[in-house]
Amino acid sequence: MSLRQQAFKGVLWNLTDNLSVQVIQFVTGIYMARILSPSDYGLMGMLLIFTVLSDAIMNGGFSTALIRKTDRTDTDAATAFYFNIVVGLMLYGGLFLLAPSIAAFYKAPLLQDLIKVAAIPFVVNAFFLVQRTYLTIRMDFKTQAKISVVSALAKGGTGIGMAYAGYGVWAIAWSGVAGAVVSCMLYWWRSVWKLRFCFSWRSFRELFGFGSKLMLSSVLDVLGNNLFTLIIGKKFAASSLGYYTRAYGYSSLPPTVLTGVLSRVTLPMLSRMQNDDERLAKVYRQMLRLSAFVVFPLMVGLALLARPLIVLMITEKWLPCVEYMQLLCFAFMLYPIHALNLNLLQVKGRSDLFLRLEIIKKGLMLGLLLVALPFGIRAICIGGVVSSFLAWILNTYYTGKLIKIGFWSQVKDVLPVMGYTVAMGVCVYFVRIHVGSDVGKLLWGILSGIVSYIAVSFGCRAEEIKYLMNLKNA
Repeated sequence: MSLRQQAFKGVLWNLTDNLSVQVIQFVTGIYMARILSPSDYGLMGMLLIFTVLSDAIMNGGFSTALIRKTDRTDTDAATAFYFNIVVGLMLYGGLFLLAPSIAAFYKAPLLQDLIKVAAIPFVVNAFFLVQRTYLTIRMDFKTQAKISVVSALAKGGTGIGMAYAGYGVWAIAWSGVAGAVVSCMLYWWRSVWKLRFCFSWRSFRELFGFGSKLMLSSVLDVLGNNLFTLIIGKKFAASSLGYYTRAYGYSSLPPTVLTGVLSRVTLPMLSRMQNDDERLAKVYRQMLRLSAFVVFPLMVGLALLARPLIVLMITEKWLPCVEYMQLLCFAFMLYPIHALNLNLLQVKGRSDLFLRLEIIKKGLMLGLLLVALPFGIRAICIGGVVSSFLAWILNTYYTGKLIKIGFWSQVKDVLPVMGYTVAMGVCVYFVRIHVGSDVGKLLWGILSGIVSYIAVSFGCRAEEIKYLMNLKNA
């Protein structure tokens, strides 16, 4: 099987994985949002920065280092395995001790016990990171898809059951634990890597030398992305944070799915051609155009139909999150393109540049947040849009140096897709203002968006359609 065919199957299984999991989580989230209050989601949002930050530290970039390392050994994998377990235990212990201070910071006593449950998955996840990494190296995304779906069902079932039973915010916390435990059991059952009782300091230094910079980059990324929730949770009411987290969750859904697919497939695939710049650049540009071709219309359509979507899914009590969601849609439009640019730095072994970029971008993001903060959450969302565009300019600086595909080259590549998207957006807008009911706005808006986008793309003979049609048989 050729590398391109492997990549095609990888994309299909990753897409199946991500879409299935997101659909399960989406349906679960709708049901739970109807039962739980914005304040319940606000409480979990207050903990988000601590839990996601700990997850970034625990991984330590070792997974990426193992994937990129062409001469990896079982000793390398065992070293990463034991490192993850030690760090996972240390992080849980740290959050356990910090729980009273976190609760005092937010003036929410319930957080003291809530974080002790929400942090359990860190320890559980540490036990299967290497198993999952080896499946990625083998580009066995079929097995990972099956595990993800079963785990998502376990997580969703636990959440719905506990929410229905009246456990409130605890339903969200314990559902995460259930999903992690099921994932761990299934990854060990289907593991292609067998545990070895060994640890090599030489392997540790080699993996950590590359992975530590990615870890620091992940930490900065988490701090930047979740600094908004930290500030909103401290400065505004818990319900306000609940509205923001719902808007953030829905607007980030399409780009998160696509980025998850692209990142998991392109990293091992591009790593195999890391020394062939011409071939690397060609494949990279194809991925860039395809990601824009898919995500741009999705985000514009989601922004235009946000209000009827929110009302029909989680009722009018969540209407304040509509405006936030519309703005965040435009902030997340470039998310898959950011991921591709950063993936290239990892493929080329430049984790130092990866870290440097994150430091610069998060400094800019912090500045924009401080400027926007006095003007409220709406201004903070607008700052997110500006920050995303500036991040694209910064990310492409090194892409241009490494494989000669800089900012203006990327703009030129995605410009036709922007045109198709604008034409689709005009159609959806006119349908929305001429249809009365929310159900009609949503159904006719989606239908007109799909038809108009496909028609314009075929009419302009979009290269992306030709590539998609020929990809499987390539």
